Amino acid sequence: MNLTLRRFDLALRHRWAIATDLNQGGGKSLYPVVFVELADAQGRQGLGEASPSSQYQETHATVVAFLGRVDTRQLSFEDIPASMAYLDTLAAGNFPAKCALNLALLDGAARAVGQPVHKFLGLGFREGVHPTSFTIGIDTPEMMSAKTREAIAMPVLKLKLGSPNDRENFSAVRGAAPGKPIRVDANAGWTAKEEALRNIEWLAADGHIQFVEQPMAVNMPEADWIWLKQRSPLPIFADESYQGAADAERCAQCFHGVNVKLVKTGGISAGKAALEAARARQLKTMLGCMIESSTLISASAHLAELTDHLDLDGNLLITNDPYTGVECTGGILGFQGATEPAGLRVRSR
Repeated sequence: MNLTLRRFDLALRHRWAIATDLNQGGGKSLYPVVFVELADAQGRQGLGEASPSSQYQETHATVVAFLGRVDTRQLSFEDIPASMAYLDTLAAGNFPAKCALNLALLDGAARAVGQPVHKFLGLGFREGVHPTSFTIGIDTPEMMSAKTREAIAMPVLKLKLGSPNDRENFSAVRGAAPGKPIRVDANAGWTAKEEALRNIEWLAADGHIQFVEQPMAVNMPEADWIWLKQRSPLPIFADESYQGAADAERCAQCFHGVNVKLVKTGGISAGKAALEAARARQLKTMLGCMIESSTLISASAHLAELTDHLDLDGNLLITNDPYTGVECTGGILGFQGATEPAGLRVRSR
């Protein structure tokens, strides 16, 4: 098996900031990712992507360092579980790098049998029924209003809060999109359960908020999360608090739903397991993303049938996507226009 990789800087349409970025000095205009390709002696090939996030102390450098340790003789399109088990022996964590390799392995395996990944995994994909939200990052109220007007065709918005200007920012977005459904993501920006409850009660009064994602930090006591869940007038979803299937039992006590991201779990295989574990505990499920190209967004879309909500807009936030795959038409994700019939259904532009 041969492994090649390349760094690529995704260029954002607008400067991007969330609550944790504000704590670290601001947002970003470029987002570095790493693309990997696997190829074996039989001519099978697969594509993957790592989108590391500073939220999890991951960078382009940590991805490259992990990939440099991989003995590709231990990877096989024919035995993906064993391949992933081998990667776990190299180091804990490093989920973006493991994600990239998992995508490439599944892409190659599914291509080899002429199937899209969702069918290869025993799932379906219904066209026309999977809407995604569109994210408005933290900015000045004027810019957030402008971003909202640009996204007028999107049926659902996701609004980043967790800054000192939450109320002004929310008013700006709401003024530009009266009555539109909004999902709120505080990215752990509220520091106490009482503050989180006050903010959720304020948001609930709007009447069009679907849920609130990660209102407090991961390290808040479990008792505080249970207290908030019991009192919240809106559903609360775990993001940073839900790393994978092992967190499902705790999150069932503390949240109404979870946000699964492939780069957070370590790929499609682990993402599927995380969604299934959450659903088994009657948690609502959402598939989310980082800033990503169509490679990772398409990979996530193959798991859409396991979700209640999608937030797969990372490729819509950039201007230089080097790949095409799943398409977003009027806010609805679909593969009808994809020219690649098998694997991730992704190809280079």
